Amino acid sequence: MNAYAALTRAAYKASVRDATTVFFTFAFPLVFLLVFGLIFQGREVDDTGWNYIDYIAPGVLSWGVANAALFTISFTLMQWRNDDILRLIRMTPAPLWSVIASRYVVAQVVGVLQAVLFIGVALLPVFGLHLSDRWPLALPVLILGVTAFLALGLIVGSRTNTPEAVAAVANCIIVPMAFISGSFFPLDMMPGWLQGISQALPLRYVNDGIAVAIAGRGDMTEYGVACAALVGYTVLFGAIGARTFRWSNQT
Repeated sequence: MNAYAALTRAAYKASVRDATTVFFTFAFPLVFLLVFGLIFQGREVDDTGWNYIDYIAPGVLSWGVANAALFTISFTLMQWRNDDILRLIRMTPAPLWSVIASRYVVAQVVGVLQAVLFIGVALLPVFGLHLSDRWPLALPVLILGVTAFLALGLIVGSRTNTPEAVAAVANCIIVPMAFISGSFFPLDMMPGWLQGISQALPLRYVNDGIAVAIAGRGDMTEYGVACAALVGYTVLFGAIGARTFRWSNQT
């Protein structure tokens, strides 16, 4: 078995070993869907003709997928470094890319499964999501979104040394970003200056791309901009992550 296959297998086992973590990875976005779906059930966004669920569901899904990708890679790198697993890997012929790629495949599978479960629940009559004919376009955005937030998680995981630090830093990043990016309520409800700030945040473009794909809200120009922006953020975060990566806490 080559290094990449062995690391991927280890990453998979680590991901499914803790049943509680697996459960909440999939359940957490559904909790928000339940809360917002019941609060705004049957209501429309003023002067748009859109149901609130068509606004909220793409954003909550985007946040859930991004949140899982960011936390998973951050905790894994921190734990592997603290347990000297990364140092041991460094002493083998395994390249750095194989370490990252092993987590990448698992994170992409988790992201797709999250999306399938979430959309399936959102389509139930109690929530009433109207699925667009463009729904297959959600897959490229999901892949790009997970990739961008994995790259961001590479930075967080490389600069934190404890689970508490990972949780604090990651939450300080993802929670404000979710609100400012429009994951939990329409961007039109925010002041203009906050809408401007949202254009500098990667989660905004995951939201936009998913909204075009599954809710049909927006056009293909917005979709193309969202995909291009996520590619740019991946390159940026990946470059920073490569420079800040640490094999051990002593380096």
